[in-house]
Amino acid sequence: MTLLAANKETLEISNIKINLIKDNSKVKALVSLVIEDSLALHGIKVVEGNSGLFVAMPSRKTKDNEYKDIVHPITPEFRKNMQETILEVYHEMSAEPV
Repeated sequence: MTLLAANKETLEISNIKINLIKDNSKVKALVSLVIEDSLALHGIKVVEGNSGLFVAMPSRKTKDNEYKDIVHPITPEFRKNMQETILEVYHEMSAEPV
């Protein structure tokens, strides 16, 4: 799988692991991925929101009880492409019988 970067070059996803969560929480999966065999991202979540599924980047809670992303895509194009890739793999996995 490839991700389209802002400068129209592509970044290869070397590995993606999706752990499905089978309870009734809004978090449906935890995702880890490796980009270009060089950067590992852990703590990405697939979440069921009011408007459907979305991808939440790793975050931490601040002193003000707000959540701030600790890593995130810079451009809207990259964010959209990464979310589409993660959700595509999530849908493939969640459709498989366990």
